[in-house]
Amino acid sequence: MKDLLKQLTVLYGPSGREHTVADVIESLVKDKVDSVRRDALGNLICEKKGTGAKRIMFAAHMDHIGLIVTHVEKEGWLRVSNVGGINVNMSRARRVKFMNGVQGVLYEQALKAGENSALSTLFIDIGAKDEAEALSMIEIGDIAVYAEPAFDVGKTRMVSPAMDNRSACALLIGLLSNLPENHQSIVAVFTAQEEVGVRGATVAAYSAQPDEGIAIDVTVAGDIPELKLNAVKMGEGPAVKIKDTRSISHPDVVKRMIDAAKRAGVPYQREVLPYGGTDAGAMQLSRGGMPVGTLSIPCRYVHSACEMIDLQDMENGLKLLVEYIKA
Repeated sequence: MKDLLKQLTVLYGPSGREHTVADVIESLVKDKVDSVRRDALGNLICEKKGTGAKRIMFAAHMDHIGLIVTHVEKEGWLRVSNVGGINVNMSRARRVKFMNGVQGVLYEQALKAGENSALSTLFIDIGAKDEAEALSMIEIGDIAVYAEPAFDVGKTRMVSPAMDNRSACALLIGLLSNLPENHQSIVAVFTAQEEVGVRGATVAAYSAQPDEGIAIDVTVAGDIPELKLNAVKMGEGPAVKIKDTRSISHPDVVKRMIDAAKRAGVPYQREVLPYGGTDAGAMQLSRGGMPVGTLSIPCRYVHSACEMIDLQDMENGLKLLVEYIKA
């Protein structure tokens, strides 16, 4: 799982530019499923036929947040806007990269009296001496992403940009590699543009017509100093979501997930997230609606360049999902 995470988190893939991530995932799963296709939004849709009549859609989004170039100043500074939820406080003095390989430093200008930090106070320095040189290196509309390398901390934890949500992509790849012999039909969708409004899952759920939807995503670990947000802690098992702002998990799905965790002998947590959402929100409202749930990977420092997960939560999440499908 660690090697797979390192392979996935290094890939460039902001919202709307997920094709490189999809290429790598397709190469990893094409021999494990019956069909693979991509739709107009860039979703990678993989189907594995099962022995039952039920179709379960699992969704893990490929995209991560980014900064899109809006204009270039005469001195060569790149001004940017957000693609997804950029936190200005987590963005100062960060290494970033563009799809063409150009790298730079994301920084904040000196604030004037009474001025507050905002996206408009950020700029990217790509080492250009002026506007003309900058525009020879990048174009208006190019998107930069955090480019810090992945590294290990402690015995079982990893840190990297794009853990949201390449960790869930790794978990879904693991699931396709470990399906039980008798299983329902699986529609594994590696979705596009989740960070800008669950767009990929919206169209994928409509076309795939599943009977049930399970999102796999990270959630905020509430175990850092002074963060009394929720009861989820890293290293204490995957979290079964009860509610966020986009979806209320179906009680039967929640119960079956918890029962699967108990049968698998793995720890689990109950999650109530007071903000944010996952692809489950899109699946829940597709066509005539469907029961949905979310399995969450506890993650510290979400939407930063240093998102931290615990590999034990990943392994236990995989065991839970395999047991869930068995039943």
